Amino acid sequence: MELPESGYAGLRYYYPPEKYEEVTIETDICVYGGASGGVAAAVQAARMGKDVVLLEFGKHIGGLTSGGLSQTDGGGEDVCGGIAREFYNQVGQRRFRPYEAEETFRRMLAAEGVTVRLLSHLKSVEKEGTRIRSITMEDGLTVVAKQFIDCTYEGDLMAMAGVSYTVGRESSSQYGERWNGILVPGKGGHNFSVDIDPYVIPGDPSSGLLPRINDDWGRTGDGDHRVMAYCFRMKLTQDDPMPFPKPRVYDPLQYEVIARLFEADAYPRIQFRFDTNNHHLFIGAYFINYVGGNYEWPDGDYLTRERIYQEQLNYQVGVMWFLQNSDRIPAKYAEEFKTWGLPRDVYTRSGGWTHQLYIREGRRMVSDYVMTEHNCYHKTVAEDSIGLGTYRMDSHHVQMTVIDGAIRNEGNVEEEPAGPYQIAYRAITPKRDEATNLLVPWSLSASHIAFGSIRMEPVFMILGQSAATAASHAIDDDVDVQDVDYPKLRKRLLADNQILDGWVIREELTQ
Repeated sequence: MELPESGYAGLRYYYPPEKYEEVTIETDICVYGGASGGVAAAVQAARMGKDVVLLEFGKHIGGLTSGGLSQTDGGGEDVCGGIAREFYNQVGQRRFRPYEAEETFRRMLAAEGVTVRLLSHLKSVEKEGTRIRSITMEDGLTVVAKQFIDCTYEGDLMAMAGVSYTVGRESSSQYGERWNGILVPGKGGHNFSVDIDPYVIPGDPSSGLLPRINDDWGRTGDGDHRVMAYCFRMKLTQDDPMPFPKPRVYDPLQYEVIARLFEADAYPRIQFRFDTNNHHLFIGAYFINYVGGNYEWPDGDYLTRERIYQEQLNYQVGVMWFLQNSDRIPAKYAEEFKTWGLPRDVYTRSGGWTHQLYIREGRRMVSDYVMTEHNCYHKTVAEDSIGLGTYRMDSHHVQMTVIDGAIRNEGNVEEEPAGPYQIAYRAITPKRDEATNLLVPWSLSASHIAFGSIRMEPVFMILGQSAATAASHAIDDDVDVQDVDYPKLRKRLLADNQILDGWVIREELTQ
């Protein structure tokens, strides 16, 4: 198996197994995916008295919370309780360090005696009717369990188990939503403040388009296969920084748009910080998001994802090297860029760079209940709440296209909900004829734009805990996950300090 060359410090998404050994583990609950929500699910399952195995694809526990974030959007004390609140009470919700987050997650798992297996790459799923009997990894590990919880960012277990899902954006008409489907290019936030030529040779369409720019953006309101852009959440510092290296694969054409922005005197808002996201230069018009380069990720096999991971890594390390070293960057800006670099005390095993690609959106389950923007606006209220969403309906750009000879971004949404809203238990439950012992708290049944609000790490932990509680009740009562007694589930969630009633809270605060 030939993997692409690692772009920086030996980092990879996919580390093929070094040996094959057939091993079988029997347990009550198997959690596949060791991101923050998977940790919360495993901890809760153990506290419910269940044997639990946590399987993680990579080398680290915690996902984005320990692999990029230093603060979390949403998740205040009035809307986020339970295990998520326990975690934040230990590390804080502002300026926490990745290794502190991972160490805290590991302590929480160890305290409950959870079995954790890293580098667990799902290979196959064995089902008996609608029940998953076991899942097998590439290295020969098989886990037989009564209940399964998919806590991957991509919904890999859900998909391999034959559960219905979608990728990309639904049309605006499918669920009667305003903010779904293809939007008008050039409208909304984080767009170009000046016209930038999209062609390799400016003014010459026959020279071809610059990388990842298309000239067929679709039609407003239609659905498509595209997903919002990914990036690495960089840790940057001006305190004795390590300089950015030139990436091993360096294509100057990837940075032509940045050069043209400077040459057009677009105002660069340099607002780098310890946790640097896409919008911290040129107000997000174009920076570290790899717009248009990730469409194959959700349904991609491991080698496809490894290729995209390395493309993003090379691109993003290259962005920083370009800003500091290219003669096309005005000297006054290049000198300021050179004051920034990678920290020496974070991600010490990988040269200051995070291992975790920010998978903002992957597959989404399609179940009997679909969360939509109507839930966010309180026009529809889920009566089987298992947690609250609070963040704005947020989508990063989905594509770069050409309108009237200039680059236009498309896909950005930043629309506030009406207040904290309930997330339905039915939205993490597959259709009954597809899987009856599987719960899906991250790749849940939600439209693209509703998922844009739900997809916050505090909410992932909330839903992970609630899923594990429901799975435990399904075992205790010997029922399918679709038949879990909701009043009983609700009572236990409230006893475990989960917060379930957003609209009631909002009304009480305004009285």
